[in-house]
Amino acid sequence: MVTDIREKIAAANDEVASKLAASNPVLVDIQAAGQVVPGLEDRMVLHSGPPVTWQNMCGAQRGAVMAMAVFEGWADTPEEAADLVAGGQIALSPNHHHDAVGPMAGTITKSLPVYVVENQAFGNTAYCRLVEDRQQFGDYSEEAIHDLRMWRDVWAPSLAKGITHIGGLSLKPIITKALQMGDELHNRPNAATSLFAGAMSVPMIEAGVSKDDLVSTLSYVTGHDLLFLGLAMASAKSAADSAANVEYSTVVTAMARNGTEFGIRVSGLGDQWFTAPAPKADGLYMPGYGDADGGLDMGDSAITETVGWGGFVLGGAPGILPLVGGTPEEALAYSREMREITHAISPDYLIPALGFQGTSVGIDIRKVVQTGILPIIDTAIAHVEPGHPIIGAGLVRPPLECFQNALRAFAVKYNPG
Repeated sequence: MVTDIREKIAAANDEVASKLAASNPVLVDIQAAGQVVPGLEDRMVLHSGPPVTWQNMCGAQRGAVMAMAVFEGWADTPEEAADLVAGGQIALSPNHHHDAVGPMAGTITKSLPVYVVENQAFGNTAYCRLVEDRQQFGDYSEEAIHDLRMWRDVWAPSLAKGITHIGGLSLKPIITKALQMGDELHNRPNAATSLFAGAMSVPMIEAGVSKDDLVSTLSYVTGHDLLFLGLAMASAKSAADSAANVEYSTVVTAMARNGTEFGIRVSGLGDQWFTAPAPKADGLYMPGYGDADGGLDMGDSAITETVGWGGFVLGGAPGILPLVGGTPEEALAYSREMREITHAISPDYLIPALGFQGTSVGIDIRKVVQTGILPIIDTAIAHVEPGHPIIGAGLVRPPLECFQNALRAFAVKYNPG
């Protein structure tokens, strides 16, 4: 009986790894979230991480929610927005419950354009909002909201015209090339952003984007090193979702944080969250900020590590170290260490610094618990209080408790008797 369940787990994990490898993310559009994201209602703010109430929401995520209410015109001031949410007049829901992901606070509302990424290998679609360094960290200033309006009114529509003109942009070739150019696709997607900007320039011109909008959009895209993160996250989400709900699989399909709790999902355990208190990142702070200012870890962006990017490929992305700290030797050690807790090696996403071996894919909750080795995640740092932009970046690991709880639930569900 024990041998039988081990065989079923191995077969299920092989299936999950195969789906992750075969996934083919294609950017098919950029649309207002209310038009495309399933279940997104009027006066609803989607957020990163597992479910959380307004009362338990961290300061940065509160600030981001308040900013979105002002952006949508539901409130005139952040203070009024806070009162509306506290009074139940604005609903809250996790991005992951709507086929979506968002960086840091992760906030998505109906008018905010999102990337629409279709996994053309399996037919499922995922969504992600833009990446920036103010509102998503809890800043509700006029300057922070201005960038959301520019994305809504100029940049997203211009890019969407180019995408429609070419019938969609395949993202897997960009991701593959960027990893070999020193990206890790989480905190450092510089190469991928440049490749994306190059791929979109001519299509926007051919699509007839006006000169003013074209110049504004190209200036934005080429000057925003982190822009591709939103596309990487949507690509990763589309891959992970295709591998969800495989009976007997012990592979993680989501890792997400809301600044209060860290949560994981496991393929063989469906949509259930396994949570523990969110940890604090060990990192570097921007001038004027220190450890006392840093909030607990936050964001859906660990979906990149879930599919083998981000912290898992630090060994091939030493250019990120001035941002998050550490040495090239430590970065290589992190990437090798992740081999111990994963099920497979990617056949496509190869890392030159590791002898062109593939990235580690398929975090296995059994291996995490057995070895005590936790996934390594690179992350940004938000302020503990609302109203601030980015204040730093670093590295973090999930609580072991999440994996222990998931393994216990797995044993109960699949108890061989």
